[in-house]
Amino acid sequence: MKILHTVQSYPPAEGGMAEVTRQLSERLVARGHSVTVATEKHPARTGACINGVEVVSFAVSGNSVNGIEGDVAGYERFLMESRFDVVANFAAQQWATDIALPLLSRIPSRKVFVPTGFSGLYSRRYRDYFRQLPEYMRQYDMNVFLSDCYRDIAFARKHGIDRLVLIPNGAAADEFMGPVEDIRLLLNLAAENFLILHVGSHTGVKGHKEAMEIFSRADIRDATLLIVGNEPDGGCGELCRARAELLNGSARFRIDGKRIIITTLSRQHTVSAYIAADLFLFPSNIECSPIVLFECMASRTPFLVTDVGNSAEIIDWSGAAGALLPSDPPAFLPRYGTLKSRFVEKLRIMLGLADDFTAVRANIPGSAALLESLYHDAVGREKMAQTGFRAWQERFTWEKITGEYETLYLNLIEGKA
Repeated sequence: MKILHTVQSYPPAEGGMAEVTRQLSERLVARGHSVTVATEKHPARTGACINGVEVVSFAVSGNSVNGIEGDVAGYERFLMESRFDVVANFAAQQWATDIALPLLSRIPSRKVFVPTGFSGLYSRRYRDYFRQLPEYMRQYDMNVFLSDCYRDIAFARKHGIDRLVLIPNGAAADEFMGPVEDIRLLLNLAAENFLILHVGSHTGVKGHKEAMEIFSRADIRDATLLIVGNEPDGGCGELCRARAELLNGSARFRIDGKRIIITTLSRQHTVSAYIAADLFLFPSNIECSPIVLFECMASRTPFLVTDVGNSAEIIDWSGAAGALLPSDPPAFLPRYGTLKSRFVEKLRIMLGLADDFTAVRANIPGSAALLESLYHDAVGREKMAQTGFRAWQERFTWEKITGEYETLYLNLIEGKA
């Protein structure tokens, strides 16, 4: 097969969708298929072939609501003139899909849409976008959803979209089953130190602040909270480091033997951190289908997560390898910035001038109590770890998931789907 995957960002860029498309694309190449990825330019990307995947980069950014800038015409020509057996658009609300939507009837391929959540579904600014979307979804040969219960598949069912299939996210066996370094040596942590891990970019919505608050409130000792994530411009990284420095210098942290480490790690060292961690803490504010939870299952790491995206569904799939953190009602004001800037942003949201993404916030006292409970329950953590690992091996390796995409693509080409 000749396959095209379109996605906003692709390695060396980091992020959930970049990782999903990388895993699928490279594994489909390994199965003998020709895979091209169309994505935005990245200054660190050298060459047009990465691990067998042809990468075509475009100087384009934005989406159809906020505005698209760059070589739109070049990307349009590429979509209409290239000849692929299957074209799969990954994620709505970004230029690589939004430019394709009005051109679907002119793209001479079997077409697949992987929405990945519809984060702006409840935003007034996206009202017209989602009013038009059902008609576009009907033009796809198949719509692939990561969850059977999240807002994107509910939207599809509400609008009578019948070409849909569930294919979840996963984690890679070749990463998590191979030899790894001891991250504790790198971080100078004792073997008996209780290691709590959080992995997520400093975008302001991954729950870094809440993770530190929960860790600080929990009555636990000789413990480290390791926060791993890249720091995009305008994110919360500087604020997180300042908060961590303040807590690390407090008398209570010194007495309890607590420490917060905020860092970036290579992918190899991040996998090592998963495997070394005693617990994964992920009080994120908004997600679709968090890959980090599948990576917890693969690394035998029990997890605590807010009720974001399909986290509850993943917990069920995993056989209770994790648990939901209690949540607070949504805050009236945006959570970051000065009081004045938060009021201004709230006013802009009310006037429909800014995005109002539905966010979840962990209840700090209740979450701290849950963390304390698992900290003291080594037997329970081990049971969660093994249950999740077995579920991952049976269903959620990228090897198995790639097979599901391969079967879907072949069936579409052969007219069987």
